[in-house]
Amino acid sequence: MKTLIVHAHPEPKSLNGSLKDLAVSTLEAAGHEVRVSDLYAMNWKAVVDAADYGSHASSPLRVALDSGRAFDAGTLTPDVLAEQEKLLWADTIVFQFPLWWYTMPAILKGWVDRVFTYRFAYGVGEHSDTKYGERFGEGTLAGRRALLSVTIGGPESHYSARGINGPVEDLLFPFQHGILYYPGIEVLPPFVLHGTDRMTAEDYADAAKAWQQRLLTLESTEPIAFRRQNFGDYEIPSLHLRKGLEPAGRTGFGLHVRD
Repeated sequence: MKTLIVHAHPEPKSLNGSLKDLAVSTLEAAGHEVRVSDLYAMNWKAVVDAADYGSHASSPLRVALDSGRAFDAGTLTPDVLAEQEKLLWADTIVFQFPLWWYTMPAILKGWVDRVFTYRFAYGVGEHSDTKYGERFGEGTLAGRRALLSVTIGGPESHYSARGINGPVEDLLFPFQHGILYYPGIEVLPPFVLHGTDRMTAEDYADAAKAWQQRLLTLESTEPIAFRRQNFGDYEIPSLHLRKGLEPAGRTGFGLHVRD
């Protein structure tokens, strides 16, 4: 297995740093190839601008189209090209990050914004009466798997269906479904650690064991059963879920997961 770990935390000695290091050692000991993109250590540029596209940047800047033209011409900046190559190399991607203000750190969102360019991660496939592009179950990154490893300061009860912060599955839906599944990556159930602001050494020992177990079962873990866009569940071109397919009582993001 070839695994890319995308790590987003500024402190190497943090819990996230420890989990990243444990992932590397665990996977390598099991015979897997591992590469790491440590975004803070790399001083990753987190903002999209015209410099990303060089001579293919238009005025006014059109991020989607300009990024696609630069991608097709092979003239994206070296840092972006390197990350795209890592994604094409990997068959599994692990994202290690803390949940900050209900989402990923800005540097990780900036990695997505710059690396998931038009023509590389989206904007491919035919648009017809039966197909709406190759996405949500199809796409340029199909055949790969991803896992979010997320640390959360608050207790688990705060991130439940009746918790004040909402279900953690809903908070992660934009990343798991909208970013990863969109270009065809199968998404495994996330590894989430709650209450990390008060984690003790004993708590970490338990968490480390659980993390190692998840890592060693990456290949056998069933992905989240997100519905595929072009295979009958959705009306085209409205992309509404067909009536009668919704499980009883289920609404919101949960509609897009099969039983």
